[in-house]
Amino acid sequence: MKDKGTVEQVKGKAKKVAGDIVNDNKFKAEGVAEQVLGKVKEVATDIKDTVEDVAEKVKDVVEDSKK
Repeated sequence: MKDKGTVEQVKGKAKKVAGDIVNDNKFKAEGVAEQVLGKVKEVATDIKDTVEDVAEKVKDVVEDSKK
């Protein structure tokens, strides 16, 4: 299973909410940072998957053109 950053996003959200509850700005900031990290991982994984799909399609086209 690929890590798409979901764990970081959930942990970050929990930290941010906890920081809101206890009024701890540092904890809230850490939570937001973890959420951002998770989103970056998600986007990077999506880009990688898309590039791999395109590369596979190009490979198929090239192979089909040789026939």
